[in-house]
Amino acid sequence: MTALPACFLTRPIAHRGLHDASCGRPENSLAAFRAAIAAGYGIELDVQMSLDGAAMVFHDYHLGRLTDQTGPIAQRRAADLAGITLSGGQDSIADLKQVLDLIAGQVPLLIEIKDQDGNMGPAVGPLEAAVAEALSPYRGEVAVMSFNPHSVVAFGNIRADIPLGLVTDRFEPDDWPSLSAERRGYLAQISDFGTSGVGFISHNQTQLTDPPVSALKAQGVPVLCWTVRSPDEERRARRIADNITFEGYLP
Repeated sequence: MTALPACFLTRPIAHRGLHDASCGRPENSLAAFRAAIAAGYGIELDVQMSLDGAAMVFHDYHLGRLTDQTGPIAQRRAADLAGITLSGGQDSIADLKQVLDLIAGQVPLLIEIKDQDGNMGPAVGPLEAAVAEALSPYRGEVAVMSFNPHSVVAFGNIRADIPLGLVTDRFEPDDWPSLSAERRGYLAQISDFGTSGVGFISHNQTQLTDPPVSALKAQGVPVLCWTVRSPDEERRARRIADNITFEGYLP
């Protein structure tokens, strides 16, 4: 296990960049990342996989919420996605290599690999390999995390030198309708922490008093949290969390 560098615990982390579509900075856009860098915040971003196996910086599985296109991102080639403009700005969907070239180690970078299995199961590997390949020349402070424990194991098998974490939650039915009840219950206990090679968690900020989080905190495990949206939420979260991932205000 590679320890999480201290910079991930001291700089607030801008969720999907310092985004504000009303100012031309959509989430996970180059403009949002530039703004985070200028303000000195860490950056959190998401990666999905294109049809031809590229790691694309995009949160959703479908294009509709964030662009004027429809359909799954996984059914479009990287070159096609690069031609799609993000709603609320001028940037198109970027691939991870493009974003890494922009950040260039200026601020800490937290990469979330989105689950590609569908039930947080073992059908993983190609996206993790694409992220590892994109990171091969990168020299900045970076950590990788996922809701899917199999994903971080797969990534760790390629890049054991990069800190790994689990994104965690209660996994309540209304929030995770696609997951089986058995899988939701298992994940809520953060059962894979000791066996998946991870060294930190990023937990739902509304649930930081949950027993599995308290148990890890008592062991000295770094606890990040998502997604803080106001100073009041930040004050409450910081009673437990070592750092915050934020959006919609400036900490």
